[in-house]
Amino acid sequence: MADRINESHQRFLQALMSHGIMEGSAVRALHRHCCELHKVHYMHDKLDDFVGVLNRHLQPLFMTIEKGVGEEDGLTYYALVNRVENDITKMASDYAENELELFRKTMELIILSDNGFATSISILNLADELQSKKMKKKEVEQLLQSFVQEKWLIGRNGEYTLHTRCIMELEHYIRNTYQDVAKICNVCRKVAIQSQLCENCGIPLHLQCAGKYFHGKANPTCPNCNESWPHEIPDLNQVSSQGPSHSQTETVRGRNQRSKNTSTASRTSR
Repeated sequence: MADRINESHQRFLQALMSHGIMEGSAVRALHRHCCELHKVHYMHDKLDDFVGVLNRHLQPLFMTIEKGVGEEDGLTYYALVNRVENDITKMASDYAENELELFRKTMELIILSDNGFATSISILNLADELQSKKMKKKEVEQLLQSFVQEKWLIGRNGEYTLHTRCIMELEHYIRNTYQDVAKICNVCRKVAIQSQLCENCGIPLHLQCAGKYFHGKANPTCPNCNESWPHEIPDLNQVSSQGPSHSQTETVRGRNQRSKNTSTASRTSR
């Protein structure tokens, strides 16, 4: 009986699908609203069980509701994730072939970058490199706005990075396509777009994971090689309220030359 889908589950799923991704507090409010609206017994601490029922029914469709943490703000998010290997195909109904090609190239710029961002200028320059159909610079600017509105990208101060929705939905694709260069956080084992790297062994840590792992440690050392951690430890309260500060992203820009050469070589080989 507990595994049976009811109207509260259906309404919950419809709302999540319409948003693409929702922050944890909004999901908890949605859970309560759906239960109360359809007169289903509501228990505030049973959200995971509620989502679990949905996931068991979504499994044959190769879909699942996943919980992740935003790199920008450290908040918990829920997203409906397509488990098809080439996850970018799920965008095909919304974007033309050349627009998808631009997105792939933009994502590659971000993944291969030193700091997890791509400048608007570098993305605009991709317009002349498209194999499918060239785009005008104005069209690229409008497309970037669409990617931001649809929560595939985050734009800030002339730079773009991957939105939490994009990372959650395309993690499988990123791991497979960029398996030699994609950074995997040593703490949570998830894809890390914005991260700090050990200058000795090169392992990455999400800013949030670094903040939690090193919290209260007077002399932080790398969890892998035990060498002194060279970066400023992120303030969890500051990151959660504002996203990573300029100084925090600058520490990532200070990556050692060996990692920079590896990224450059990988980009050239592609």
